[in-house]
Amino acid sequence: MSAAPDNPWLSWDYVQRNSADITEALGQHVSLTVEAILIATAIAIPLAVLAHLRPRLAGTVLGVSGVLYTIPSLALFAILYPLVRDRRVTVLTGLVMYALLVLVRNILVGLQGVDPAVTDAARGLGYGRWRVLLRVELPNALPSIVTGLRLATVTTVALVTIGVIVGYGGLGQLMFRGFRSQYHAEIMTATLLTVAIAVVADVALWLAGRAATPWSRAAVA
Repeated sequence: MSAAPDNPWLSWDYVQRNSADITEALGQHVSLTVEAILIATAIAIPLAVLAHLRPRLAGTVLGVSGVLYTIPSLALFAILYPLVRDRRVTVLTGLVMYALLVLVRNILVGLQGVDPAVTDAARGLGYGRWRVLLRVELPNALPSIVTGLRLATVTTVALVTIGVIVGYGGLGQLMFRGFRSQYHAEIMTATLLTVAIAVVADVALWLAGRAATPWSRAAVA
């Protein structure tokens, strides 16, 4: 009876032979994540500021972003693709929609959590409403904003793989191909790289947040 063919979960030989495919999928995964977070942040900040300045709109803003978040990812990509007719734009649009709730909620919580005594002191110095927002509230909300960015980024890294449903899923393409062919090394390589992207991005944002908020470190000390 012949032995079963060797099919290891970890294989450097696989990585070497498929370095071009891995590099392309990795670049696609990273670029989608970065673009989605940048676009979602550019949309989320004005929405959170609007909800903060007009509290009556807060429920509507959070409600709409929450509804978008509840749509299953597979269904969302399947719905978007016939409308957009572009694989990359389809996946990017879905990723932005999912990141919005996390970002809007954390930015709004950060703005609402600023000590009223601090804003009152700024107004006492002659600051107008927008100056208070830009010079006092947003800087003090940075820890919450960074937390939102970290959560949204890690979530987005995972969701990129679902883009395989429309043929543009970054490392998800390799995972799907590996599962279809039962090639363990392909599955594990793509999985480990996805985890690595999430960890590196999370640590980078954490370090950036610490550098941007030295006063929070001083308070802890």
